[in-house]
Amino acid sequence: MADNHEQNRQKSEQPQIPLEELIKTRRRKLADLREKNINPYPYKFDRTHMIGEARNNYDELSSKETPIKLAGRIMLKRKMGKVFFVDIHDMTGKIQTYVKLDNVGKDNFKLFDKKIDLGDIIGVEGTLFTTKTGEMTVMVAQFELLSKALHPLPDKHAGLTDKEQRYRRRYADLIVNPEVRDTFIARSKIINSIREFLNGRGFLEVETPILQPIYGGAAAKPFRTHHNALDLELFLRIADELYLKRLIVGGFDKVWELCKDFRNEGMDRLHNPEFSMVELYWAYADYKDIMALFQDMMRKVVFDLHGKYKIDYEGMELDFEPDFKEISMVDAVKEATGVDLMPLDFEAAKAKAREFEIDADELISWGKVVEKFFEEKVEPKLVQPTFIKDFPLDISPLAKVHRDNPRLTERFECYIGGLETGNAFSELNDPDDQKARFESQVKAREAGDEEAHQLDEDYITALMYGMPPTGGLGFGIDRLIMILTNSHSIRDVILFPQMRPEKDE
Repeated sequence: MADNHEQNRQKSEQPQIPLEELIKTRRRKLADLREKNINPYPYKFDRTHMIGEARNNYDELSSKETPIKLAGRIMLKRKMGKVFFVDIHDMTGKIQTYVKLDNVGKDNFKLFDKKIDLGDIIGVEGTLFTTKTGEMTVMVAQFELLSKALHPLPDKHAGLTDKEQRYRRRYADLIVNPEVRDTFIARSKIINSIREFLNGRGFLEVETPILQPIYGGAAAKPFRTHHNALDLELFLRIADELYLKRLIVGGFDKVWELCKDFRNEGMDRLHNPEFSMVELYWAYADYKDIMALFQDMMRKVVFDLHGKYKIDYEGMELDFEPDFKEISMVDAVKEATGVDLMPLDFEAAKAKAREFEIDADELISWGKVVEKFFEEKVEPKLVQPTFIKDFPLDISPLAKVHRDNPRLTERFECYIGGLETGNAFSELNDPDDQKARFESQVKAREAGDEEAHQLDEDYITALMYGMPPTGGLGFGIDRLIMILTNSHSIRDVILFPQMRPEKDE
């Protein structure tokens, strides 16, 4: 009786009985296969083509009736008398197969009918032909079960639409929603394009420690861990910056790293505690050079992926072909609100923030007020690629003082589609200035800023050996991929995003 329910379910794609019973049914089929000395999990299958390859070479393969071997997961199984029409999928596409009693034999046809289910992975051998409806099809001469699926597939329309479950069970999401697979194929292409660009510009790819005794390079709270043998508290890195700049001190002129960073912060559509970044450092360059580099890189990546410079993101058309707009943070605030914060001191800036209903009571410096103004009044409106530059000194402890204004630094962030996608400096290389900045960050931490930088004495020592003028950049891979694949949430572009335990949902 359960077998009939399972077959009915496959035809209608609507579960009729509890999941536990369906799994029991499949386990009975598994036992039956083993009793018949059929291995439901063989070691390998010598396929001759991927499905996409077979489709691309269809004319040649079909005209010569070339025998081919394909493998894939069964996503549709439809019986018509003594014939099954079966769709199998691999990562390159899908193809229809034609399993006919006269071709495979009575026993094998019965086996296919009674023991092979949706979700099972099979290998088929046969030749290509075109059906009367014009569909490319494999005439199956023989088949082999390669993996018996014990868990039924979720129904694409009713069984796996909940976003939380799709993130938790990404494997099932990828099976029934092939467009999700396309996003992660695009992710790989984007990373390869970045690697090609940087390697072509002479940057050396390196690796730096994930476990660090002193975390730094960003304003964030870390994850803590413990090394038992050394009896030492360590931190998962929040950024790669300070180690990469040590390499510049050591004589490497251009270095970069594709890195996993970890920040102990909340989760939302733009934040995951584990995320991917690219950081790069270029000796004898400044932040203007990094702007040009980043712009060239973005153009290459966009064109490599889309074959054009204009793309859609969240209903906005983004154009990467023109030169990116450049504007200072203070001028951007002035442009958006009419308020010039540059002449104001800290208290006057706070008072002006209150006039614009910006909560500034907990802010501890003029730079923090400027930053808050920018975040609330400017940032959401930055649709086209834009460089926001010349940040206040007191929110940029690792950047050089601006050569024309000591209240500012030579720093920029790049905004695309309303999202911050990159952060860059003319790097601070004066060890005394750097130590003073760190010490001011220590005071900020003591005043309650949990994300202020720590004092890294070894990094100061490194700078004392002499670091050349250097331009540096860090940008988030995940946010960039969100934009280039038109994805709404960072969890849509991370294969296995961090999730709360199900019992807490």
